[in-house]
Amino acid sequence: MSDTPPREATPPPWAALSLIGIIFLNMLGFGIIVPLLPFYAKSFDAPPWQIALIFSAFSVGTFFGEPYWGRLSDKYGRKPLLVFTILANGLCYLALAFAPTAWAAFFIRLFGGLFSGNGSIIQGYIADVTPPERRTRSMSWMSAAWNVGLIVGPFLGGVFAKPSLGHVGFQLPLFISASLFCASSLAIALFIRESRQRDETNTFRPNRWAATGEAARHPVIGRLMLVTFLVGFAFTGIESIFGLWTEARYGWGPREIAYAFMFVGVASAFTQLALTGPLSERFGQATMLAVGMAITVVCIGLQPFSTGGPMTIALMSLSAIGQSVAWPNVSALISETADPHRQGQILGLNNAMGALARVIGPFCAGLTFPLTIDAPFIQGAIVVVPAIFLAIGAGRKARAWRASGQVP
Repeated sequence: MSDTPPREATPPPWAALSLIGIIFLNMLGFGIIVPLLPFYAKSFDAPPWQIALIFSAFSVGTFFGEPYWGRLSDKYGRKPLLVFTILANGLCYLALAFAPTAWAAFFIRLFGGLFSGNGSIIQGYIADVTPPERRTRSMSWMSAAWNVGLIVGPFLGGVFAKPSLGHVGFQLPLFISASLFCASSLAIALFIRESRQRDETNTFRPNRWAATGEAARHPVIGRLMLVTFLVGFAFTGIESIFGLWTEARYGWGPREIAYAFMFVGVASAFTQLALTGPLSERFGQATMLAVGMAITVVCIGLQPFSTGGPMTIALMSLSAIGQSVAWPNVSALISETADPHRQGQILGLNNAMGALARVIGPFCAGLTFPLTIDAPFIQGAIVVVPAIFLAIGAGRKARAWRASGQVP
């Protein structure tokens, strides 16, 4: 088996930037809908547990979709899978505009999450066209595009939504979102070149569960997947109760929470655009991953001692900076140490761990919040501490692999 997958007329490194620009449209479409979902679900007169199901359905779909699409893209190429999944996701948002019941919305969101589980394809494309020493920088730019989309999208959703009209009042934002996804799919079909040929050189492709066990035993990838789960568990749990926590502490409403998340989004985007790549290239990927985890632990742990809204926003923003410094390094390290023939599948498995964390984290935070409103922050800080040492261990193993000249 060759050490690299078959490629022909590989796009130049700047092709990654073109794809990232198009992916921004996806996140803009996604961001338009996310803050409207509670009100959209209420338009069906859905009880709270059904609203929670509609939320979690997306992450459940993503959990199953990520490794599957990544695995297919390894074999058949990145471009056709991107075109298909993004177009299908756009059609799901269009269907959501006409959902007759809360249960119909649940299943549409489930399928939407399944088709949205294409992050591994995007990461795989970036890894295909970017040299290892620049990979963290490109991954951080991709994350920045997502964050900017999540900053601008909610604003557009708020402008065009008309909750007073009931269910119909959410159709225009959903139409806009669907149009953005379809435009992204068309742009990729017309302007993005394939980064790899159809791969027939490696016929052994383990199924999801066998691949998960294999990845978990890998000295680098297994540690990084656990980091993804632990930090995702902590951070999404905190996000899920942040509104209730600030309401109890400061009497905040939706407007104040929106401003807080705006500051968080700006801090994340700036860090990923300007700092993450240069810092990782200078100090090393594993080092910056561990530093990011340490910043996150400190900020989460200090939040219960916050003396007011400004301190809370500052700590949340610093925590987001820690996350932004850390996360692109996870994808970059995995892409460097995974078998090149199965890069998409392994990146998909890691993303699936993040999706699983987005299901379990909010559930556990919801269980501990009634005990004391600060419990999710304490729980989150404790859970993230091991991630620091896992990051350091992954870095040591990765350096040993490079030094030995072994092929993953």
